[in-house]
Amino acid sequence: MNGKLYIVATPIGNLEDITLRALRILKEVDVVACEDTRVTRKLLAHYNIETQSIAYHQHSSDDRIQKIIAQILEGKNVAVVTDAGTPGVSDPGNILVAEAIANGIVVLPIPGASALAAVISVAGVDMQQFTFLGFPPHKKGRETYFKKVAASEIPVIYYESPHRVIKNLEMLEKFSVDKKIILGREMTKMFEEVVRGSVAEVLEYFASNPSKIKGEFVIVVC
Repeated sequence: MNGKLYIVATPIGNLEDITLRALRILKEVDVVACEDTRVTRKLLAHYNIETQSIAYHQHSSDDRIQKIIAQILEGKNVAVVTDAGTPGVSDPGNILVAEAIANGIVVLPIPGASALAAVISVAGVDMQQFTFLGFPPHKKGRETYFKKVAASEIPVIYYESPHRVIKNLEMLEKFSVDKKIILGREMTKMFEEVVRGSVAEVLEYFASNPSKIKGEFVIVVC
């Protein structure tokens, strides 16, 4: 019989944010396919899990994907994890999932931590409807992206890196000075904080606190 493919959410910062079911699955599967084996081995070691780990990330070749599929078809169970959060949210997990489905393999979600869900839970605004746009383009299409964010009538959530967060907030301010921001930085980690205000106020905050322009950002625009 075929094995199964498990999509396992891992902590986005605090190592306690992992479910009992996720720990069990990571112990029981034959292989853990990781975005970065060095990062995942630290998590596995923390919980005394000795399961074999292999690399699977956005630059993995089709050959690597087919090898994982072949292992499952041979009867092995495989868990997929990213460095942090839920696979398939702004990462290439969906490619492997699509290939598994095409091969008749059962795909099971093991839900848990997600920066998207974390910021929604503390936003304090109506989130019955929202749009998630992942990471903004680096260059081509960036202006169009932020025009779309500015024009949205429902909250928009996107991820951002410390290298571009200020530049992209400035672009957002250019197209819509009236938008409000809920910005989560380093969610669940030691220096976690949520900054709220107009785009201009958030920019002013980071201008006054340049040392805080680091870590991972998740931003709600409403």
